Amino acid sequence: METQEKSVVLIYSEATPNPETMKFVANRMIFPLDSADFPDKQSAIDKSPLAAKLFEFNSVAGVFIMNNFVTVTKKPEIEWTDIVPILKEYIKAWLEEGRPIVTKTEVVFDDNDSDSVRKIKELLENHVKPAVEMDGGAISFKSFENGIVTVVMKGSCSGCPSSTMTLKAGIENLLKRMVPDVIEVVAEAA
Repeated sequence: METQEKSVVLIYSEATPNPETMKFVANRMIFPLDSADFPDKQSAIDKSPLAAKLFEFNSVAGVFIMNNFVTVTKKPEIEWTDIVPILKEYIKAWLEEGRPIVTKTEVVFDDNDSDSVRKIKELLENHVKPAVEMDGGAISFKSFENGIVTVVMKGSCSGCPSSTMTLKAGIENLLKRMVPDVIEVVAEAA
């Protein structure tokens, strides 16, 4: 009788700038193609088996999945010390069993984009996303109309006290400098 070795997954937790979110980082890629943000249980149903199950924990208010991490937003009345070990072990077991993470995603890029929109998306993808991901969140392009770029903040960036400063001081200045059509950048929470 052959025994199949289970893949060992290591998970560590990492604080983010948003005190209500915690980043759970794995020692391997779990969702390298895109990002998936689930601000509530309903949004996870039929799209992410892992996120839907995490919402069954009474303490979980949001789930964001990307690259090699899962960012969990907790309910304000819950203390991280009470739930980090439980969530870490649950995510570890899920990954070791090879269970599905995300089953449906949305398309982000459009071939009919104007030159300005392509440049904005390129800047967001290559210069902004990596920094935002380091903090357990993500940013995605929503629209560009009348000089205003609208982005969607996800994961730990959604509702983060320092995200407004990052948006105005960093992202807006970069886009204004590199894309002359940009007048302002505004954010929406996912």
